[in-house]
Amino acid sequence: MTETTARGDISATIGSDLPYLRRYARALTGSQGTGDNYAAATLEAILQDRSIFSDGLQPRVALFQAFHKIWSTAGAPTADTEDPQTRIESRALDHMSGLTNNTREALLLSTIESFSFEEVGEIMGTTSEEAESLVGIAIAEMERSMAGKVMIIEDEAIIAMDIHSIVTEMGHDVTGIARTRSAAVELGSSDRPDLILADIQLADNSSGIDAVNDILAQFGDIPVIFITAFPERLLTGDKPEPAFLISKPYSEDQVRSAVSQAMFFASTETLKAHA
Repeated sequence: MTETTARGDISATIGSDLPYLRRYARALTGSQGTGDNYAAATLEAILQDRSIFSDGLQPRVALFQAFHKIWSTAGAPTADTEDPQTRIESRALDHMSGLTNNTREALLLSTIESFSFEEVGEIMGTTSEEAESLVGIAIAEMERSMAGKVMIIEDEAIIAMDIHSIVTEMGHDVTGIARTRSAAVELGSSDRPDLILADIQLADNSSGIDAVNDILAQFGDIPVIFITAFPERLLTGDKPEPAFLISKPYSEDQVRSAVSQAMFFASTETLKAHA
């Protein structure tokens, strides 16, 4: 087999999973640029040394395992490695320094990427029991860290109320629920949120993406979580892509995880530490 053929084979194997690795890397680092750099370094390492991509695992697990080999070697980004003019995660980096080691990785892998605890253990080089323990620690530590104002953009009443319940039970304040683009912009303008949870397809066939872009154009960087039945509309490879993207049907754990972590990247002064 020629080198070109080998590269083509591995590219075909991992191609469909690459958008999800990029999503994970963005959520982990809080920066699209930094996340993409780690994902690109992983692909380059696999192409240079095929042995780091384990043939004994499912391709998606093997890809994320290879990423973690790169991640653990390089270490998590620090404030000195990020551009202070473009990053919104300055607070996150301070808060992450207080988290138990490896908990945030385990939480993202389990809740956002839907790996089993056994798979998380394979990716991170630990046991399934330890992976489960790390997830539990992460949830407790992150939910204790801070609270803020959350805006919900969702046209389905039952889903909107469910998300509202999850968010308020976590200790956050909900500024309101918007069902259309225009209503979302009006709500955002009247009460700036620390975090936005948004669907893509809204009641009047307007776009949640457009609504979010309108709000961000007014206020600048605000963390956004998209909860949608159409994730492929956002995982396109074009910039910007959301760090937090949950597919419907979602689980409560996915929402709680994404909200807790996205709050780490909120930069507004209305955030308050939990008692």
